[in-house]
Amino acid sequence: MTSPSDNNANVTPDDARLLVHAYVDDELDPAHALEVERRLAADPALASERANVAALRALIAEKLPVEPLPANLVRRIEAAVGVPRAPMRLAGRPTWQALAASVLLALTLGSGSTWLALRSVTATVTADTLVSNHLRGLIAPQPIDVASSDRHTVKPWFSGKIPESPRVVDLASDGYTLVGGRIDVVDQVPVPTLVYRLRQHLISVTALPGRFARSVTGGRTIAGYNTVAWNDDHQVYCAVSDVAPSELDAFAKAFRAGTPE
Repeated sequence: MTSPSDNNANVTPDDARLLVHAYVDDELDPAHALEVERRLAADPALASERANVAALRALIAEKLPVEPLPANLVRRIEAAVGVPRAPMRLAGRPTWQALAASVLLALTLGSGSTWLALRSVTATVTADTLVSNHLRGLIAPQPIDVASSDRHTVKPWFSGKIPESPRVVDLASDGYTLVGGRIDVVDQVPVPTLVYRLRQHLISVTALPGRFARSVTGGRTIAGYNTVAWNDDHQVYCAVSDVAPSELDAFAKAFRAGTPE
């Protein structure tokens, strides 16, 4: 008899993502759930996928609470698919009726409000992923992949690993010590993250491609961690830390005003 780990070599990236979705939905047996947890701890991309799915589920539950279907719509759906109506369940997972209603809703909505809702989902998922990356850095043996307080060492380290290196600023005179850098994953895209220290607090600064400009603007507070984002030329920067919002804003201003390498 083989264990889940015996089949790891046969699991494709797409299969792994499907397993993560099943894990978030509590659809796996204990053995496979433990195996997915092991893979999540070892694979930042899968951990990012889990954070994205969890954030999306939470937002959908908040924005689209479950409501009973109108009786006439239920009868029309039953007649169309030829399936007798199942007894109504007081709680549990969505039935095919709820899924069908979701499809009808998606086909019906075509206004600007749809775009605003999707944009809100994207912004929440992206910010949640950045906070998750920061948390993984805090609980890891080292919050960085390359350790150096010298910006002339950190910036070249990113070359060849990602499409574009971030602007690296020496902010020691402002009280922010450059600890080093690492590579995170956001929306399946490898992105550079710089890590600075303010007293006993770490600040993660991630440089995102310009297409994320509408996803991380402004500031948010997620799970007790503050974020602030700004556009810089054709990149978007987002800083995450547990320092007070005013201190994080001050860091962002110093970073933007600093002279890069």
